[in-house]
Formats: sequence, C-alpha cells, structure tokens
Amino acid sequence: MPARWPAALQPPAGKAPARPPHLPRSNRRTNVSGITLYTTGLCGYCVAAKNLLKSRGAAWTEVRVDLDSAARERMQRLTGRSSVPQIFIGDRHVGGYEELAALDRAGELKPLLEAVS
Repeated sequence: MPARWPAALQPPAGKAPARPPHLPRSNRRTNVSGITLYTTGLCGYCVAAKNLLKSRGAAWTEVRVDLDSAARERMQRLTGRSSVPQIFIGDRHVGGYEELAALDRAGELKPLLEAVS
C-alpha cells in the first residue's frame, strides 16, 4: 500500500480503505491526497490558515468540529489535540496555523502542496 496512510491506520493486507481516516463519511473522496482543515466557526487562526492556503492557490476540505461532535472526537483521536485548526496535507498532520506558517516561511509548504495537487 502507498505510504499515504499513517502506519497505525494501515488497513489489513489486501483490504483497501474506503476513505481517508481523517475525513468523516460525509466527506468521502476518491483522492486521498488533499488538504483537510478541522475548524470551528469562530476561530481567527482557522481564518488565517485558510487565507494562507488560499494565497498559495490551494483548495481544501473543511470539517467543522463545532457542528459535529463525532468529527471533533475523530480529530482529537488522530492528532492528540483539541485546539483548532488542525491541518492535514495528504496524510501528514501539519498541526495548527503556526506550524503551517512556519512551513511556509521555511519554504517547505510549497512542495507539500504540489505533492497533493
């Protein structure tokens, strides 16, 4: 299986997963490589993360954890964090806005975005 899935979430041999593990069933997609933001409606860092990604020409899937308690539990299980935003680029958990901005300043964000576009 390609290395897109974290080792702990690898499906059993011969069984392909139906969706990326960090997306709720309502956001299934065929391309498991993408950008997913776990956000809430009133979150300045969430807005900043979306603005940064937008300025880099990226598209993303937004999962509102303030509207879906199961999504919040999934986010916490996958990241070990309860704060938002939580950002995944492909299978990589980037962290929050500050980590995203640090990747951008270091020149490491562009290659990540190109890999999932």
